[in-house]
Amino acid sequence: MKLGRIVMFVVVLLVVAGGSYFGYRQYRINKNHQGVRQAVFLTNGQVYFGYLSDLEKQVTVLKDIYYLKAQNALQSGTNPDATKLSLIKLGEELQGPKDVMYINRDQILFYEDMKDSSKINDAITKYTSGQTNSTFPATQ
Repeated sequence: MKLGRIVMFVVVLLVVAGGSYFGYRQYRINKNHQGVRQAVFLTNGQVYFGYLSDLEKQVTVLKDIYYLKAQNALQSGTNPDATKLSLIKLGEELQGPKDVMYINRDQILFYEDMKDSSKINDAITKYTSGQTNSTFPATQ
């Protein structure tokens, strides 16, 4: 009888300790990236900019998503050697996707926290304030 109570106490103690550990780990992961936009580099070569969460899960979530689209100068009628990159807000495509993406973690090569002063963040700020001209000269 006494041995059963001791075993039960140890099991409860282990469950509480394990729950506390995993809860703190989740809190620490989310706190480190809270409010910081990430650049997410995928195995298919595409790069998305947004707020990444659920990093400990197999399927992560990216929200408030933007990406760059290359525009050849021949399309715009300017210098044929020049290429411009345009910032695109996810959701403006023909299929009309919602502004959330579920990404299998195996498809993420790496991600980076972006500085507030990055050119992408500046362009996103301009875009959200109504200044839609968000193009960049492509580096060669």
